[in-house]
Amino acid sequence: MILYDLQCAKKHAFEGWFKTSDAFDKQAKAGKVECPVCGSTKVKKAMSAPALLKGGTGSKAEGIAIKMREAMTELRKQVEANADYVGNKFPEEARRIHYGETEERPIYGEATPDEAKELSDEGVEIVPIPWPSRQDS
Repeated sequence: MILYDLQCAKKHAFEGWFKTSDAFDKQAKAGKVECPVCGSTKVKKAMSAPALLKGGTGSKAEGIAIKMREAMTELRKQVEANADYVGNKFPEEARRIHYGETEERPIYGEATPDEAKELSDEGVEIVPIPWPSRQDS
């Protein structure tokens, strides 16, 4: 796994883990790498210092990747336990909550990058979460 410092077209900085450099390039070209702040898919690698790892198998980067996956899996469990899943109706339901048309409550679901940007532009507070794939599916 490779950790990249990334930057969107609006200069928001964030990090992303990728299996290979090629994997980043393919995902970015396909618009699958998204800024967690604004939802922009115009993302590039930012300048960063290289990490030098010593040792053979079980590198430090692999250990960090495992811990990150565990943390993201725990986050997913917490969200699923404490929020209502609204599926692809997320943008519609988030707006209804934002504009006071329905009760305020935590929700989660899916939105396209364009939908997420529109919500953000309207002042609807959302947090894109890059879910790890499920181990049990």
